[in-house]
Amino acid sequence: MSADRPDAATDQNGAPWHDRELGVAERAAALVAEMSLAEKTSQLVGIWVGADAAGGDVAPHQGDLTQNVPPFAEVIKNGLGQLTRPFGTQPVDPGLGARSLARAQRQVMAANRFGIPAQVHEECLAGFAAWGATAYPVPPAWGAAFDPDLVREMAEEIGATMRSVGVHQGLAPVLDVVRDYRWGRVEEAIGEDPYLVGTIGAAYVGGLESAGIVSTLKHFAGYSGSRAGRNHAPVAAGPREFAEVFLFPFELALRLGGARSVMNSYAEVDGVPAAGDRRLLTDLLRGTWGFDGVVVADYFAVTFLRTLHRVAGSDGAAAGRALWAGIDVELPTVSAYGPPLVDAVRSGEVDEALVDRAVQRVLEQKIALGLIDADYDPAPDDEVDLDSDRGRELALRLARESVVLLANDETLPLAPERRIAVIGPLADDPYAMLGCYSFPSHVGVKHPDSGMGLDIPTVSAELAARREVIGQAAGCAVSDAGRDGFAAAVELAQQAEVAVVVLGDRAAMFGRGTSGEGSDAVDLRLPGEQQALAEAVLATGTPVVLVLLAGRPYALGALADRCAAVVQTFFPGQRGGQAVAEVLTGEVNPSGHLPLSVPRLPGGQPGTYLTPPLGLKSGVSGLDPTPLYPFGHGLSYGSLRWQPVTDAGAAWPVDGTTSIAVTLENPHDRRIDDVVQVYLHDPVAQVTRPDQRLVAYQRVSVEPGARVRVEFELHADVTSFIGIDGERIVEPGDVELRVARSSADHHAVIRRTLTGAERSTGLDRELVAHATVHHLDADGA
Repeated sequence: MSADRPDAATDQNGAPWHDRELGVAERAAALVAEMSLAEKTSQLVGIWVGADAAGGDVAPHQGDLTQNVPPFAEVIKNGLGQLTRPFGTQPVDPGLGARSLARAQRQVMAANRFGIPAQVHEECLAGFAAWGATAYPVPPAWGAAFDPDLVREMAEEIGATMRSVGVHQGLAPVLDVVRDYRWGRVEEAIGEDPYLVGTIGAAYVGGLESAGIVSTLKHFAGYSGSRAGRNHAPVAAGPREFAEVFLFPFELALRLGGARSVMNSYAEVDGVPAAGDRRLLTDLLRGTWGFDGVVVADYFAVTFLRTLHRVAGSDGAAAGRALWAGIDVELPTVSAYGPPLVDAVRSGEVDEALVDRAVQRVLEQKIALGLIDADYDPAPDDEVDLDSDRGRELALRLARESVVLLANDETLPLAPERRIAVIGPLADDPYAMLGCYSFPSHVGVKHPDSGMGLDIPTVSAELAARREVIGQAAGCAVSDAGRDGFAAAVELAQQAEVAVVVLGDRAAMFGRGTSGEGSDAVDLRLPGEQQALAEAVLATGTPVVLVLLAGRPYALGALADRCAAVVQTFFPGQRGGQAVAEVLTGEVNPSGHLPLSVPRLPGGQPGTYLTPPLGLKSGVSGLDPTPLYPFGHGLSYGSLRWQPVTDAGAAWPVDGTTSIAVTLENPHDRRIDDVVQVYLHDPVAQVTRPDQRLVAYQRVSVEPGARVRVEFELHADVTSFIGIDGERIVEPGDVELRVARSSADHHAVIRRTLTGAERSTGLDRELVAHATVHHLDADGA
């Protein structure tokens, strides 16, 4: 450190921001007071060292917006807020990458007079997005498992691997509720029900945060409601839908998960882009909800206020609008919060107090992470293993639980003696297991010489290891035109006793694939020639087991009734081929349930099951939107016996709880896993309500001959909704609790009467139901 700098800034022992006896806010405030404007704004930007303008973007407009970024040494001379994706931009050996990151951190620390390192963030939507890191199933697979505890375990492991190499923040989970299956980012979302999204998302947050990684909720808010399912398209959503569908999962994940960061949505809702929406990012998020973490911009979102939304005339104005709205850090790299913001402050266009507010929040988080302690050392762990035995085991467990058996005429499980043909463009493709935010698909495809970095067995290989597979034929490409391979596929099917036809998606970004960010679909037909291939194989008369490896549900009405069995998976990760083969052969009993309805007709959606009465089949429209397979549907090899529901009585105080219970018995000779679901139906309300919505669920495992009782306690708050005056209320009157195997398969309908006066609910309302599983002995005790 130079001797001509102020003592208060250079004294590593006496500086108040190093004093751990002081509170975090006090330490941060002392540091802010010593900083120049340039030093402050430097803490509000990241730099994407590995990004360049040479095509192959992994973020929208990346090439356009990274070509003028100053050299690293110049950017860091006054400090640096964040380092963007040092592992997630190109293939790098994890151990070497960790040491390289530590060197970069020391360079950052040496370059600024306070010795402050950067906060490092990475993507972790389907595992740590780094070369050689475990590739887990994508979020719809989490939803299909209906298993928050397992998702939390997965997130803990992901967080531990990130922490081991010097990463501090993960950009996950995605809490967008699917509204249109054509949207390319369906594969990043957990499902179409806000309760499922919120509870699974909160579990992921809890796991990541417990590992010491800052979890970043995205995309706040409304992003998935884009018109026609187009990425970045405007959102048409009223305040009631916005609050009950789009906001609820974020509230739940913040309150129950404890997330310390939020990322804005690219969406504009009713003409207001989220990146410039003070009511959303400050009044609601911080004022009403009490969030005290850091809001980061989705990549280039601040500049988009000028270039795409046109609500700012310059980058300086865009920076001012975003700061005013509540965005603290501009990602992924220095742009509007760099020189344009400095100039806007110096000219008086932007109040420096907005900069101070954001810097205070950033420094508080860095202090909480230990980054500003005088003894901070960026050295990584001695041993780096991003694909551990535990990680692979968790990936396999989640993949197994997420496989959904949609239909079966008893062809499954495949008998050992049957001769099997494996057909389809995804049958022998390891990329068929991966979503667009898995490193091999996201970045690795641009570096083919580096390899995938992982061993990812295919469905064909895993099935051949277990059964007599007489051959494999692709038949066609995933999306390209051409039927030259049909003849070989048909001939192979004719020689077999069963044809396993593996169809679905190839994940890639911005239209380079059939699923993924910016890869939106025109309709819900299977891509390319895949449906025609299935038709050709079905025409042979050989029984067909249809297996979907996809990022979204596709319309299967023309195929399903003619197939011997239908199996749905959502990009099941690096061990997905094994999980699928195990289910097909019966080694694993299928237990997944749909987090997304499967439509019958390619144009009969995009409406999801979460709809008021006039969104259902009716006499006023000739279009029937009823799904082929409903939300929550999933079969097994054998069914549990569901006993009558124990009913505690009809009265349910508007400020009290009610309980219901159901006993499940397994009469079979193998374990069966199932999901007990509870839906709320409100027959009369002051505003139209969804015909039904999920308010509780519990995954159960029942051993052969065993019985379990599942008890649910529900507070009346779970019935609350936004009333006609715009306030959240619990309304007295009759409701139904539907204990169900799916949203269309109700085991019992329990009627309740909410008693008392209409009651307003606040932030302290009960967000979730509580479930207890009792394993019963022979006497039922």
